[in-house]
Amino acid sequence: MIGGIRKSYATMCGAVLLAQVAGFAPAGAAEVVVKTLNSGPGGAMVFDPAFVKLDPGDSIKLVSTDKGHNIETIRGMAPEGAPVIKTVVGRDETITFDKPGIYGFKCSPHYLMGMVALVVVGDERGNLEQAKAVQHGKLAQKRFDPLFAQVQ
Repeated sequence: MIGGIRKSYATMCGAVLLAQVAGFAPAGAAEVVVKTLNSGPGGAMVFDPAFVKLDPGDSIKLVSTDKGHNIETIRGMAPEGAPVIKTVVGRDETITFDKPGIYGFKCSPHYLMGMVALVVVGDERGNLEQAKAVQHGKLAQKRFDPLFAQVQ
């Protein structure tokens, strides 16, 4: 009988935990995993994937596959009023995007090496030209050009 009580208690606790977690996530919200890599698709010092399309309320889970990387908003490459994002180097973090628009990101330690990413949230493209106009170093610009070509 005690085993049955423990099992029922564990089932009840699991159900309560599931309900709490479900209550904090928007219905249908997606999470895209983005890895930080010393070497990967596109060369050295990359985000994988470097281009992400999200709906408002979706999240990116930044996974520090290779340590020594972060993600930071590039000045001028986010919708007006969007929060500035800067994660801790080497730490996995989840970022939720509520404001539609175009977001440009860099890895702070490896921006000069071209470690950049582009995130498109929703269908709003009001800041596209502003984001394209931001000046970058040669390697970052070389990587941004094909990323911007994916924006539709």
